[in-house]
Amino acid sequence: MRYFLEISYNGKGYHGWQIQPNANTVQETIENVLTTFFGELISIVGAGRTDAGVHASQMFAHFDTNTVFIENELIFKLNSFLPTHIAIRNIFKVKADAHARFNAINRTYVYKIALQKNVFTYDNVYYLKSKVNIELMNEAAKILYMYKDFQCFSKSNTDVKTYNCEIRQAEWSVKDDELQFTIKADRFLRNMVRAIVGTLINIGQGKIKVEDLHQIISSKNRSEAGFSVPAQGLYLTEVNYPENIFL
Repeated sequence: MRYFLEISYNGKGYHGWQIQPNANTVQETIENVLTTFFGELISIVGAGRTDAGVHASQMFAHFDTNTVFIENELIFKLNSFLPTHIAIRNIFKVKADAHARFNAINRTYVYKIALQKNVFTYDNVYYLKSKVNIELMNEAAKILYMYKDFQCFSKSNTDVKTYNCEIRQAEWSVKDDELQFTIKADRFLRNMVRAIVGTLINIGQGKIKVEDLHQIISSKNRSEAGFSVPAQGLYLTEVNYPENIFL
């Protein structure tokens, strides 16, 4: 049987999602616990590959096993073995060919910026000390809908077949004492969200004009775009799938 895990994690202290040599990663941590519990080698495939320090309130991963188990009991037992920064929220039976990465139709990220110092969230948001013009940043965010190729926001030397992404939501809002940027797309490039946020902050600070964003995107040059904001403010918040893959 193939199963989907619904996962949340605090990315602080982890070198991202994907397994890599000599590094503590979320994927490896979960695989080790699953392998111990089932008594067989379990590999998981995630919906994406969050970078070091990035968080997820909703991530999905699939795995295969022939072992029969009760879902609610497994959730409780796995969470008992997992470290405090990683939690299994749910387990779903899916079709044998369902794929956590390739079947995802939307992914949503939220970037959180503290408008004032908060001792309880300080390590998990970006503390921006200067004021920004949110109206200008939202005006610029609408420009993102006009384009598909976002190579200018991609990390250099990224091995991808295409830089095309379809952005379906991009907007700034203020919630309590935080400025939040929500962005939804069918897929994202490495470092894309953090580079977009940094560029929009530059616009909000008056360092570049709203209309300059057209030239930046058309350049396909990472050096033309703004800085990458720190990882601790970025959250993967939602991954959507077609209903017909679930059993």
